[in-house]
Amino acid sequence: MSDLPISRRSLLAAAGAALILPLVPARARAQGILRHNISSFTMQDWRDHFDTLGKASIVADTSSRALHFWSADGSDYRVYPTSVPKTDELTKRGYTEIVRKVVGPSWTPTASQMERYPDWKPIPPGPDNPLGTHAMYLGWPAYIIHGTHDTRKIGRRSSDGCIGLYNEKIAELYQLCPIGTQVRVI
Repeated sequence: MSDLPISRRSLLAAAGAALILPLVPARARAQGILRHNISSFTMQDWRDHFDTLGKASIVADTSSRALHFWSADGSDYRVYPTSVPKTDELTKRGYTEIVRKVVGPSWTPTASQMERYPDWKPIPPGPDNPLGTHAMYLGWPAYIIHGTHDTRKIGRRSSDGCIGLYNEKIAELYQLCPIGTQVRVI
C-alpha cells in the first residue's frame, strides 16, 4: 500500500474536477479558451461582423438563439435570449439595419402567412399581439426584432422569420438602438 496521505480536501477537489471537466468542450480545453457561457450562447466579437460599430450594432445568432448588442463606442455589450425562425427556409441571413421603431405595434399577417393560414386577421396592440410591446423593423420587408407576450417561445424555433425577445428585454434594447443600428443575422 502507498504511504501517500489522502486528505478529505484533496479527495473532494479531485471529485469536483472529474465532474466538471467533461462539461468543458475538448477543443476549448485544448486551446485554453471557452467561448460559451452557462446558457450556451456563443460569444461574439463585433469585429468579426462589422468594420465599425456605427450608431450601434446587433448580431442575431440563430444557432445559439441569442442577440448581441454593442453601443456605438463599444462600452456597452449585452446578450439577450431570443426566439428564432422555425426553419432555415424562413430565416433570412445577412446584413441590414433598423429602419423603423414602434411602441405598441399592431400585427398584420404576411402574404405567405395568409396563404398558409387564410383565416388569420390583423391584431391590434395588446396582450394578444404576437409582436409584444415594442418592435424594431429591419430593412428587409416583414422582418422584425420584437417582443412577445408568450414567454415560452424564447429560446426556441418558434417564429415565421422574426427575432423575438422577452417584452422587458425588447423595451430595454429599443431604448439603446437608434434608427440606423446595423444588424447582422447569422
